[in-house]
Amino acid sequence: MTATAMPVRRTTSRHPRNTLYASMLLAGFASAATPALYAQEASDAASSGTTSVKSPQTLDSVTVTASKRATLIEKTPMAISAVTAEQLKDLGAVDIKDYAAQVPGLRIQYSGPGASRISLRGVNSSGEATVGVYYDETPVAGSVGVSSDAGGRSPDMELFDVDRIEVLRGPQGTLYGASSMGGAIRILYNKPTNELEGQVQLGYEGTDGGDPSNSQQLMLNVPIVKDLLSARITGYNRDIGGYVDNTFLGIKNINSGKSRGGKLQLRFTPTEDVTLDLSHSRGTTDAYSSTWNPSFGDYVQRSQVKLPYQDDTQIDSATLNWDLGFATLTANSSYQKRSSTYVSDDSYYVQTYRTAGQCASQTGVASCDSTQLASWYDYVDSQTPAALIHDGVTRDRTNEVRLTSNGTQLIDWTVGIFNENRDNYIASEDTLADPTTGIIITPWDLFYRRQIWDKLKQKAVFGEATWHATDRLNLTAGLRWYDYDKTVTGTTDIPWDMIGATYKPLSSVNASQKGWLKKFTADYNLTEDAMVYATVADGFRPGGANQVIGLADNLTAYKADSLWNYEIGAKTSWFDRALFVNLALYQIDWDDMQVSGRTLNGAFSFLSNAGAARLRGSELEVTWRPLSGLEITSNFNYVDAKLTEDQVSDVINGAGREGDVVPNIPRTSGMVAAAYRFGLSSALDGMVRLDDTYVGGSYSLFRGTYNTYKDSYNTVNFKTGVESTDGKWGAYLYVQNLTNEVALNQYTRSSTPPYTSATSLRPRTVGVTVNYSF
Repeated sequence: MTATAMPVRRTTSRHPRNTLYASMLLAGFASAATPALYAQEASDAASSGTTSVKSPQTLDSVTVTASKRATLIEKTPMAISAVTAEQLKDLGAVDIKDYAAQVPGLRIQYSGPGASRISLRGVNSSGEATVGVYYDETPVAGSVGVSSDAGGRSPDMELFDVDRIEVLRGPQGTLYGASSMGGAIRILYNKPTNELEGQVQLGYEGTDGGDPSNSQQLMLNVPIVKDLLSARITGYNRDIGGYVDNTFLGIKNINSGKSRGGKLQLRFTPTEDVTLDLSHSRGTTDAYSSTWNPSFGDYVQRSQVKLPYQDDTQIDSATLNWDLGFATLTANSSYQKRSSTYVSDDSYYVQTYRTAGQCASQTGVASCDSTQLASWYDYVDSQTPAALIHDGVTRDRTNEVRLTSNGTQLIDWTVGIFNENRDNYIASEDTLADPTTGIIITPWDLFYRRQIWDKLKQKAVFGEATWHATDRLNLTAGLRWYDYDKTVTGTTDIPWDMIGATYKPLSSVNASQKGWLKKFTADYNLTEDAMVYATVADGFRPGGANQVIGLADNLTAYKADSLWNYEIGAKTSWFDRALFVNLALYQIDWDDMQVSGRTLNGAFSFLSNAGAARLRGSELEVTWRPLSGLEITSNFNYVDAKLTEDQVSDVINGAGREGDVVPNIPRTSGMVAAAYRFGLSSALDGMVRLDDTYVGGSYSLFRGTYNTYKDSYNTVNFKTGVESTDGKWGAYLYVQNLTNEVALNQYTRSSTPPYTSATSLRPRTVGVTVNYSF
């Protein structure tokens, strides 16, 4: 109902690009180019059985479980990044936006609270999510909405008391129950222990031109029955200050919000071989949209309606781990319920009907006389301010059982089964708001409503096996069989004839598909400190069905799209593990892309399969500890993502043409960070950290009148503090977006006022945090 977006190029930037990124990145490349002589020396030492004493510069190893068994990240033959608890604390990470820069190729299209689209390696489009998000063993589903776009509404969950985050790039269908076409993100929380412990964290911050924010977080771990039953409770509360001014309603800092929630975990260990983890988490958000309109100035909103967002997400799960000796059995059952309501402003769109031409068209005359015109204007005015309310509920039930071999055998293996039953309900409905305050008038007096029920059932059998062919060479093969069925039911039971939204009776459409996914990896250990690998894997995401009444039967269903990922990579360590350098090169061939287009006669808009893309890229990660206490990390991502076929088929006329760049994906991005910890006294340590992040420019659409270019930006964050040497307390001062960059995250243009729309990073924000552990 709202207009689509229009070409404009935003070129304003209030600050020059910071040179720290370039200089540190060059340092990383120089380190990676260390002469081969050192590698030979390391190899000779390894073969002779000698080991060096661990130096203060030796980097710590991170253990990950991405391969469904515990491995060191530098020994895991896949493109994987790990963000540790210490890094999350140093970053002050609250949600995925705060750590995305730490992972090459991870892109977050943030359109407001509860509306993030996550992509990896440029695999980005509407429809089901291209990246799977897991909270421990639970895959988290987004809300489908009226446009079947579950990937665009990922829920926001607090990142407190997290052990680590693992980000796997590339298809993960043969190891993970919920197949992930572009990759997977695993958020792994700390589990209950047999120790009485706790943590309190308090924060306060001020944003340039906005209201202050504050936060409180609590963790308490209690052993209930020694060595048998433990509980871990976490809670959080955040009051978020706004920084966007609505000049139409005269409200400053309108995008304020509150977020609160908690998590209860129970760990039951009846024997040393059996562990049962039970979890209940709940989070609520009450906020207002952070969208603003660049045509009227930075951080200026012109909505005629206040735009609230409410979200209540609940996740319950039970996970059993049973060591059977030869293998470990893992079984997980999860339930997710998410209720959300968000509002957009329909007023400007409605006002486009306030013309003499629309009067004549609606009344069926050649031209309206003065009386008819006045009556028509009065009618249109009575329909504004119009609030378009999206009110929905998502329920998702998943079950997964897998068996993973223990130890290192000639052949290591994992096999599993998975099923999912997801129900979505969404209502899109128009009602009036108060013209003075912008607040929606209650009780609602609806003058339009469309309702959609979306049901997805899928099941899969998956597995991988690794053959340790030699002491250095490993060969891995994976396979997945999937079967899904999707049914979409809809009705327009309150029509709005003025805009052509006529009454449509209840009707259903269905789509289903079965198929196979495959994967093959070969990895070879050149030395103890250098490994190379090559991977070929395919991925898919479910198709669906259009709920467009009047659309021909052969156009209602659209099938799964799929891709092949070809990748080679190297993982190396240098100078007695003082330097880690990881590199990956990849090509992705993406076929039958799910696209939004129109029928050849222009009568209907719907989702279909059309076109293909090729994405070629490289990823570099460098971690270096040049001296004790100083750690420098950097990453760089390059991706050339272009269509290789027109998005045109026998039934659809899409927007993209061969050679067009895939939208909303920057060609280059990267970051560099330096963190230094040093002694102040026998009881105190100091810390300082500096982060510099660069995100390249990108287009909003493939092409067309409303295609918009969003400029690149560079942001700098700084943090310093003192910590007790026993790790019990710390106090920190930080500055985010130090140079006060206007960093646009999402930017579009439309044919109706206020013409432009954007979301962005927060302006410069200065804050303090203190924490205490016992």
